[in-house]
Parts: sequence; structure tokens; C-alpha cells
Amino acid sequence: MMMVRKEFDQNLDQLNEWLVEMGEMVEKAIKESIEALSQLDAEKARQIIAYDLKVNDMEERIIELGIKLIATQQPVAKDLRRIIAAFHIANDLERMADLAIDIAETVLIIEDKALIKPIDDITQMGEIVGDMTYEAIQSFVHENVDLAYKMAKDDDQVDELYGKVVRELVVLMEENLKNIPQAQQLSFVARYIERFGDHATNIGESVIYLVTGKKPDLNA
Repeated sequence: MMMVRKEFDQNLDQLNEWLVEMGEMVEKAIKESIEALSQLDAEKARQIIAYDLKVNDMEERIIELGIKLIATQQPVAKDLRRIIAAFHIANDLERMADLAIDIAETVLIIEDKALIKPIDDITQMGEIVGDMTYEAIQSFVHENVDLAYKMAKDDDQVDELYGKVVRELVVLMEENLKNIPQAQQLSFVARYIERFGDHATNIGESVIYLVTGKKPDLNA
């Protein structure tokens, strides 16, 4: 019986390791997609788009291992919650990677045009959600509820910056109709990053569910 439990714990540790690795992949994708935008680097954007296959593969491995553990070990209580939380977290990370691709595709749309405004505020949003991604995964690994709740406060900062970006872009569109196409694309980017924050907050909710058995709405 102890050998069975040891093997089960080892598999749970493997889930943790893969989620950490997946989180690092997503952090990299977020950072590099915004760098590609700031530099209008089409080659880097294409690399980010290709990188998504690795993230998808990691999600599949996490799901397959989790399903195997449920089918063969029939976990209950907190062990089952950990596996379910891992499913949800992997899904949120995969969607975040998709959003990084959306930013990369935006770079390919506007690559031959100068940016109509400095994107320092968009870069700041990216730095915050990158930190949120790291802290969200750490909150899962260490079952840190306080860190999970911090996601909501960080997300408020992202939302505030998002509003600022959109307001500035509206002004630029009003000042010159030629700004409209790129302003729309940049507003999409800001929205993608705002969604990053929502997904990181979702991970925080999954951690709180893991630890307490209850899932709050941190996005409220």
C-alpha cells in the first residue's frame, strides 16, 4: 500500500513539475510577444507562433497523466482536487499561450509601419501579467492561498492600464483617421494582455479551490 501511495505522490510531483515548466513557457511567450511588438520583429513573432505546439503538447501530457491517476488510483478529497486544479490551470495556461500568438500575429499585420504611440503602458501590462503567471504557478506548487488572492489585486492594475491604453488610442483615432487601423490592432493587443490577467486570476481561484474546497470569484 505504501508503494502505491509513493508512486501516486511521485506522479503528483510530476504534474507540479510539468505545470511549472508550462508556466515558464507561457511567461516566455508573453515576454517575447511584447518584445516582438515593441521592435516590430516579424521573425520573432513567427517563432512565437511556432512555439505554441510545445505548450499544447505539455497540456496534453498533464491531462493524460491526470486522467490516468483518476482511472487507476481513484483519488478522493484533496488529491482529486489537485488533479482537477491541474486540469484547469493547464487549460488557462494554454489559452494564455494562444493570446501570445494573437499578439505575434498582430506584429505581422503592422510590421511595416511605425508605431503610432510608445507602448510603455502595454509593456508594463505585460510585465505585470508575466509576474502574475509566475506567482500563480508558485501559489499552486506551494498551496499559497495568500499569493493566490494577490492575483485579484494585480489584475486590478492590469485593468486600470488597459483602460488608459484604450482611452489614448481613441484620442489618436479621433485626431487622425489614418491612425484607426493600427490603433484598433493595439487595442486588441491590450485586450489580449488584459485577458492574460484574467487567466492568471483563474489559476488563483483553482489554487484556493485546491486548498479550501471552495472556489471564489476573483474576477468579480
